[in-house]
Amino acid sequence: MSAKAACLSVLGTGSDVGKSIVTTALCRVLANHGVRVTPFKAQNMSNNSGVTPEGLEMGRAQIVQAEAARLAPHVDMNPVLLKPTSDVGSQVVLNGRVWLDASAKDYHSRRRKEMLFEECCGAIDRLRSRYEVVVMEGAGSCAEVNLMAGDIVNLPMAAYAQAPVILVADIDRGGVFAQIVGTLECLPKEQQAQIKGFVINRFRGDIDLIKGGVAWIEQKTGKPVFGVLPWFNHFGIEAEDAVVIEKARPYIPSCTGSPAVAVVKLPHISNFNDFDPLAHLEGLQLAYLKKCQPLDGFKAVILPGSKSTCSDLQWLHHTGWADALGRYAADGGNVLGICGGYQMLGRQVHDPD
Repeated sequence: MSAKAACLSVLGTGSDVGKSIVTTALCRVLANHGVRVTPFKAQNMSNNSGVTPEGLEMGRAQIVQAEAARLAPHVDMNPVLLKPTSDVGSQVVLNGRVWLDASAKDYHSRRRKEMLFEECCGAIDRLRSRYEVVVMEGAGSCAEVNLMAGDIVNLPMAAYAQAPVILVADIDRGGVFAQIVGTLECLPKEQQAQIKGFVINRFRGDIDLIKGGVAWIEQKTGKPVFGVLPWFNHFGIEAEDAVVIEKARPYIPSCTGSPAVAVVKLPHISNFNDFDPLAHLEGLQLAYLKKCQPLDGFKAVILPGSKSTCSDLQWLHHTGWADALGRYAADGGNVLGICGGYQMLGRQVHDPD
């Protein structure tokens, strides 16, 4: 029997610190060196999903990482996908197929998490039998003390795979030293030992200005800083977390002189990556709008997909968006709907199940 693939785990001090970017980069670098490498994320929480060649569903971030590794995506790379349907519930996609709808409390039950952890272990074992290296990505912060007993994606999965851990921190959001030291302090000694070093992400400016901070981190923790990554803006890797569009704010098209398209940021917006081509179209402004505002001046307004069509439709009515969209359409404006947003444009929503 051939030896199992080596594993490397990329965990973070929080959400949206750059774990997906670092994992993607490692997959491409190793693939460029002729290594048979694959990505893996045991559990992903995202309403941005994609479809594999087999017609199964998985997180888009792992699909991008598979592309970086020059592979077709496979659900073993992301065996558990949580698609939030409310603040306290999610649809659970297991091995590419919808499994159940569960409340957060039910999902985090000990019996449920033990079963899902076994499924994830089976998935990574299959990958390790087919590839030379598995680059594992964590989820959120690896030191959420209220969730650690049922964690199946961060340090327990790294321990199962005997994977050394790189901890990624984001200096652009501030507090990078507290991010790193605080994360370690939240962990028991045996889990601290799993973390072999750090990557500081999204640094802007003169690299000499961070050298003293790097030395402080290394002295304080006894662990190396493997690298300081600059703020990259020359590529577009699809986001999986709506946190990247949380700061949706009013936008007045006439202020820029450029044509603009608006996307209403629904509370349960899904697959907002659908609009990335518009965002990359030269000369066109794409605005995500959360608070209701006048829409005159926009070339089009889009109602995006939703993981909770009826509740988001109610939100449109309660916030004034429904009336604003009606006035815009009556004045000749272009309103488009995608998936759940298209359902909202109908006269009735029928859901017999």
